[in-house]
Amino acid sequence: MSQKIRTAPKQDSQSTGTIAVADASAQVSMDPFFHILKLVPYSFLRPPRLRLKLPSFSLPSAMTVFSLILLTYFMVVSGFIYDVIVEPPGIGSTQDPATGAVRPVVFLPGRVNGHYIIEGLSSGFMFVLGGIGIVLLDLALDKNRARSIKVSYSIAGISSVVIAYVPGYLYQSFELKLFY
Repeated sequence: MSQKIRTAPKQDSQSTGTIAVADASAQVSMDPFFHILKLVPYSFLRPPRLRLKLPSFSLPSAMTVFSLILLTYFMVVSGFIYDVIVEPPGIGSTQDPATGAVRPVVFLPGRVNGHYIIEGLSSGFMFVLGGIGIVLLDLALDKNRARSIKVSYSIAGISSVVIAYVPGYLYQSFELKLFY
């Protein structure tokens, strides 16, 4: 069997010579004013010795990171990007066929991929409330907490998840015209 031996590529002698000439021309300039401007100020001026400290950055606390992530989650699930791009109205309106009066409408019926701003914010709040309920249920599982605190976290977590689920279900039924 024949084995191929890899060797480093050979450098072109012209290209290395060109680089050396370019470096030499950068160091030696033909301009006499350049030499004067380069030498004269530094013959009698000395740069000060600065004792600057680099700013020290500390990591943010866990609660700050959690708050930023929760705020980002709220903005994503409430449709903030959709609201910026499409610019839907805050609430809609419909005319009552019997009386002719104009009634405000909070939910955009029949369109799953569209919403009014208030609808997006309220459904986003319900998603965040359900997420906080799950976090509270996780905190209730900590073995180092007192029993009364665990019970309080459990009750608050379960109620938050239920409170978030029921309006979320109703919002979807309003959106899909299933609830009358």
